[in-house]
Amino acid sequence: QVQVVESGGGLVQPGGSLRLSCAASGITFSIYALSWYRQAPGKQRELVAAISSGGSKDYADSVRGRFTISRDNAKNTVYLQLSSLKPEDTAVYYCKAAWLKTFWGQGTQVTVSS
Repeated sequence: QVQVVESGGGLVQPGGSLRLSCAASGITFSIYALSWYRQAPGKQRELVAAISSGGSKDYADSVRGRFTISRDNAKNTVYLQLSSLKPEDTAVYYCKAAWLKTFWGQGTQVTVSS
């Protein structure tokens, strides 16, 4: 059974940092493309960052230079380092693993507020 589980969300002040983790099991993790999405209230889910099986990375313009995606295939985990956080980064953050099939996690809430 495939499981994708995010963690690390929380409440942080503007300008602060968080590290999100996403652990996957039941898949051959190293061959999957991994990505982070977010969905704010009343808005569509949007791609934040992605990392390929080969390690190539891509970011949404709104987070480039502030967020960093990385993966540890030995731990079956993908990370999203969030820095210089802004109130508009407030959203539920979701992890996606994709190869022949796509698997989503349940999401973790990030709230940026003073």
